[in-house]
Amino acid sequence: MRRERTFTEAELSTLREVAVTVAREAAVHVRARRAELFGPPGSPESGSVRTKTTVTDPVTLADTESEDLIRRRLAELRPGDAFLGEETGADGRPGGAGKDGGVTWVVDPIDGTVNFVYGLPASAVSVAASVDGHSVAGAVVDIASGDTYSAAEGLGAHLETGGARIPLRCNPVTDPALALVATGFSYSTQRRARQGELVAALLPRVRDIRRVGAAALDLCMVAAGRVDAHYEHGLSPWDWAAGSLIAAEAGAVIRLPAGSAEAGEITLAVAPGIAAEFEALLNEIGALDAIPN
Repeated sequence: MRRERTFTEAELSTLREVAVTVAREAAVHVRARRAELFGPPGSPESGSVRTKTTVTDPVTLADTESEDLIRRRLAELRPGDAFLGEETGADGRPGGAGKDGGVTWVVDPIDGTVNFVYGLPASAVSVAASVDGHSVAGAVVDIASGDTYSAAEGLGAHLETGGARIPLRCNPVTDPALALVATGFSYSTQRRARQGELVAALLPRVRDIRRVGAAALDLCMVAAGRVDAHYEHGLSPWDWAAGSLIAAEAGAVIRLPAGSAEAGEITLAVAPGIAAEFEALLNEIGALDAIPN
């Protein structure tokens, strides 16, 4: 559903800065907590880890601390807005979710938790301002590096790294056979099996496949031209809310799921020069079909 409310450029810039501020604060906290909770990389066993949907789907104490920090800071900076977080769910504050034009903050406190547990440098904090399910501003902060991707609707996407602020644009690739494609896999064994079949069908038709393990970063990599496309089935709103806007503002063609993660619909971001052909290729191999749990 498209939102009814429109925002001024100043309002969008403010929402973007709020997203950047709280995502960065959470990333700093999480980065410090990694060593405290798990020790050196390669030591993933810890009493700070529990599981969610399956035994391979972890959540850590750092996840819940990060979400609590973000929720608290948003309440200070944006009182009255609603909140939807991966770990603690939703609240419906007045003027927030379910109210025409109200802002809901959609939060993934650690995207790429498995990478985080194992000490692999590919996890992120994702924070997006959404209105009626449509992202209008957001930020994704790489926890290991501190690199900050952000966007606001109509105002472009940027990467802040090493003191520089760099505008983001997708690669000018025009041949799907030369596309570097990112994807991800479900924690559900049934869905994972089908995803493996799709990768096997796609791999001979593109340059190569990458599996980073953090969808928010995958979407930002499309924006930055580090990959040419990302597709994945069964993502939740907090996985794509910020990253999809960043990719779109960098020129990517976006396809988002309309249903819940359980429905297993595809999330797609692809460089514009190959969008039509790549989507046709996905359709040919059956990848546009949902993969329900």
